[in-house]
Amino acid sequence: MEGEVRGRAGSAGVTVSAESKSERAYRLIRSRIDSGQYVPGYRLVLATIANELDMSVVPVREAIRRLEAEQLVTFERNVGAQVSLVKETEYLHTMQTLALVEGAATGLAAPHITADQITRARAVNQTMRESLSSFDPLRFTELNLEFHSVLFETCPNPHILDLVHRGWNRMKVLRNSSFSFVPGRAQESVEEHERLLRLIESKADALDIEMTARAHRTATLEAVLAHSEEHKHAPDRQPTPAA
Repeated sequence: MEGEVRGRAGSAGVTVSAESKSERAYRLIRSRIDSGQYVPGYRLVLATIANELDMSVVPVREAIRRLEAEQLVTFERNVGAQVSLVKETEYLHTMQTLALVEGAATGLAAPHITADQITRARAVNQTMRESLSSFDPLRFTELNLEFHSVLFETCPNPHILDLVHRGWNRMKVLRNSSFSFVPGRAQESVEEHERLLRLIESKADALDIEMTARAHRTATLEAVLAHSEEHKHAPDRQPTPAA
């Protein structure tokens, strides 16, 4: 009986230890995904992670399975485990919706945007421009939201504004910084921001401003989808973190 009890206790001890290592591996990988260190498409080499954590690949594999269940990691034959690319349909629908509602909000807000707000938006855009030399995609995305917020927050239609906020929040849930894997889009985005500001300054027609804001958003969408398509045809390619 005592031997049986000790055996159970010993087995339980092994289980606890394995769970502890698996949890440690999970937290490491999850934190690097959330921080953007492991960008979408980044290949997770189990042996490398196991060596870093000084453990066998077994708990790392368990952590990978947990992340796979959370749809943060995918596992493909001949490719292995990699950070999930944002599901194209989910990203597509969110960005299409955001393009529509943010474009509308910006067009409606334009007549109410003050000179001080334009100055503030231009200052944010200048910070974005200066950040290109030491590019941090997550910081750039934060600045991007700050820029656009100046332009759409004065939208007089609260329902449209609510939809804009929901769209941005949905993008956060998707953990996505588009600029992390299409960094070349950042330079174009800064230039498009300036063109949008000039339209607002010149009191351009609200519809022109709306369509320009919408095109700005869809250009990012098209760049991301083009990258995703390219990645599909290059499974052995190891994405490099842009940060």
